[in-house]
This record gives sequence, structure tokens and C-alpha cells, in this order.
Amino acid sequence: MLAKVLLILLGTSIILPSRSEGPHVESESAPSARDDVYGPQPQAPEEKLFSEETKSTMRLGNLPAATHILNSILNNYDHKLRPGIGERPTVVTVELSVNTLGPISIMDMEYTIDITFCQTWYDERLRYNGSFESFVLNGNMVSQLWIPDTVFRNSKRTQEHVITMPNQMVRIHKDGKVLYTIRMTIDAGCLLYMLKFPMDSHSCPLSFSSFSYPESEMIYKWENFKLEIDERNSWKLFQFDFTGVTNTTETISTPAGDFTVMTLYFNVSRRFGFVAFQNYVPSSVTTMLSWVSFWIKRDSAPARTSLGITSVLTMTTLGTFSRKNFPRVSYITALDFYIAICFVFCFCALMEFAVLNFLTYNRTKPRASPKLRHPQIRAHSRTPPRAHVHQHPEAFVCQIEDSEESDEEEGPSCPAQQSLSLDTTQSPGGCCKWCKKYFCMVPSCEGSIWQQGRLFIHIYRLDNYSRVIFPVTFFFFNVLYWLVCLNL
Repeated sequence: MLAKVLLILLGTSIILPSRSEGPHVESESAPSARDDVYGPQPQAPEEKLFSEETKSTMRLGNLPAATHILNSILNNYDHKLRPGIGERPTVVTVELSVNTLGPISIMDMEYTIDITFCQTWYDERLRYNGSFESFVLNGNMVSQLWIPDTVFRNSKRTQEHVITMPNQMVRIHKDGKVLYTIRMTIDAGCLLYMLKFPMDSHSCPLSFSSFSYPESEMIYKWENFKLEIDERNSWKLFQFDFTGVTNTTETISTPAGDFTVMTLYFNVSRRFGFVAFQNYVPSSVTTMLSWVSFWIKRDSAPARTSLGITSVLTMTTLGTFSRKNFPRVSYITALDFYIAICFVFCFCALMEFAVLNFLTYNRTKPRASPKLRHPQIRAHSRTPPRAHVHQHPEAFVCQIEDSEESDEEEGPSCPAQQSLSLDTTQSPGGCCKWCKKYFCMVPSCEGSIWQQGRLFIHIYRLDNYSRVIFPVTFFFFNVLYWLVCLNL
């Protein structure tokens, strides 16, 4: 019995160690099975706690120092008073960067500009000692510091950007230097002088100064004038090209004192293509279209009248359209002058047909005896015209033939020696009363142009004269117009 009990105890002692060694073997083999798995390896709990405590200690070590420095410089700081008050004027250095420029409104004579405005000055009250070179504060801290009261003198509307936070920033350096930056969009006035429109160029100003501090207390200056302009941004000039920027500094006197005024001039020139296709090309084409009536027979009164009236009305419409989006200035522009001359050409083309029609179809009937202009000349005189003119140089005799040919090229000839015969039937309606000495119009005379010091014009060939006179005159007008406009 005792032997059985010993055997049972011995077997139990053998089985228990073998069970306790099983999990130990699995724990040793587990790392070898996880060597093929990609990922961060677990850290020991002691090491993880140590690293977190070290980082938090480092962070918490800087935060109290920064808070202590900021509280110390703002503790006794009065933001209502400017730096150096009672000792010297505050010098504010200005820098500017343009985000977008335009559009330029011609009707309102203003333009829109989006800028980032930077101002730098020194404030001894903000000096500090520490390991931090500068503090960057957001827009919420601006109200706790003194900021220059800069105002844009020619602004009509100003918008400060506040999304997602107010676009303002203050940077305080350890030597007391303060940088204040703000982004804003300004609608500023720009006086446009439109005399040379559409070949005009303009300088749109952006003027700013202090609102309450005169020159004896605050001075603005450009340390190194450098305006950052990136034309690759979304510029909205549309009809204009940006040609450069200039700046001026001046002092103006007001009842509140003398103020330093800084002004930037953004120079732009108008693009000519849009106005050319919208105004010059239609005006020129309409003027040339009115000359088509010179090639239409004078018997086609409805066609020539409708073409002339249509040309005049078209020019009137173009003149009105060119002034639709234009300021109501008291002077005429270069475009207005061009359209007015084109209107005169169209009107004269219409009047040419009216004169031709009147001289052709409204002459009085021939009388039995000719009517002589000089009282000393007898009606029954047979003296040759040339000899008679020598005796009476002021006599004015004009021969009118009654034949009205349908075509200008077909008409009876009238040689020079027969054009002033006194024994032929004459019509007083053919002679012009307003050209008594050197001018006479005859219906069909193919003889010499100059006879007895008078100019003879073939009234049936008035269209032939107009076909040459109108285009040549319009061509010389264009040459003179563009030479003057492009060299002003």
C-alpha cells in the first residue's frame, strides 16, 4: 500500500513539470512566428511611459516661458499711446504686395485692388530677453497692441478678409521690432481722362497716410521700394495692359496739421483690339457701304434713298452704342470724332443724290430767248462769246442743253468754242446763282474743262466725280487721324 502511494506521488511530480514547460516553449517560438509580419514592433511599457514623459516635459518647459515673456511685456503696456511719445516721431516702414488688380470701372471711374499691407516699426516697450527670437500672434492679439491708424485717402470701399479667421498677423521681435500684416480689398477712385480714348493710358493712384498723427508724430517711408507684383495671379484688367508702377511721397497741409502721404500709381494702357472691332471697323464699313449708291443709276431713286438713309441711321446707332458704357464727360473723344466724320460722309453721300436728282429733274422749261447776267449785254447780240468776254469780263453766260441722256457716258458733245454761244436756247435753272463768276454747271458738255476762267461741271457725271472724291477724301482723313492719335 505504501509502495502504491509513492508511485502515485512520483507520477504526479513528473506530469506537473511537463505541463508547466508547455506554455514556456510556445512563448519562445511566438517571436519567430511574428518576424514575417510588417509593422511597428511593440515597446516595453516602461520605455513608452518614459518617452511620453520626456516629450511632455519638453513641451511644457517652453510654454510657461513663452507665456511668462508675453505676459511680462503686455502687463504694463498701454496700447493707446504710440511708441516714443513726447520724444521723437514714430517711423513706419511700409511694404506692399498686390494679389489681384482690377477690374477698372470706366463708368464709376474706380478700380479694385487686393493687397497684403505690411507695416514695420520699433516699440521699446515690447523688448524682452529669452531664447525666442520672435513671437507670432494672430488677429485676436491685435487689439492689445498699438497699431498705426493708416487710412487710404482715395478709397471708396474697403473690405477686410475674415475667413476663416481675421487675416491679420503681428510678429514681435526681441529687439522691439513689430511687423503688422493685413490683407484687404480696396475700391479706390481713379480719375480717367478719356480725351484720347481708345488710345488712352491712365495712372490709377493708391494713396495712404495717418488719420490722426501729423508729420511731427508719425512718418511713413519706403526703406527699399520694392513692390511685389505677380501677373500670373488672377488679374482682372481685361481691356487694359499693366505697364508698371511708380511711387511718390509728399506732405499735405490740413487744418489738423501736416501729414505725410504715400502714393502708388498703377500705370495701365488700353488694349485697342476690342474697341477696333466694336466701333472702328463697323463705322468704316458703313461709310464705304454708303458709296455703293454712286454706282446705282440715278433713275433708281428708292434704292439710292433707302441705302443713304440706312447708312445714316446705322452711324447714329453706332455713335449711341459707343457712348452706352461711357462716362458722361463734357469733351469729345477720339472715337467720337471718328464716328462723327463717318456720319458726315454718309450724310453727304445721301445729299449727293438729292442734289443730282434736283438738278436733273427739276429744271425749268427752256425759254424763247436766253437770259443774260450782265445788264449791258443785249439779247439779240451775235458777238462771239470769246470777244464778248473781253469787252465785258464780268459777264456770265451758261449754255444748257435739253438732252437728258440715260447714261452718263452717252451725251451730246459740246466743244469749247461752242459752249458759250449766245444764240442757242438757255435755261436759267442750269446756272448756279451762288457761283456767279467762276463756276457754272452744265448738263452735257464734253469740251474743255476751263473756259473763259470758269469751271464747267457735267451734272450728269456728278456720280463719277463722287466715286473718286469720297474715297480719296476718306483715305486722307484716316491717314491724318491715325498719325495724330498715335503720336499724341
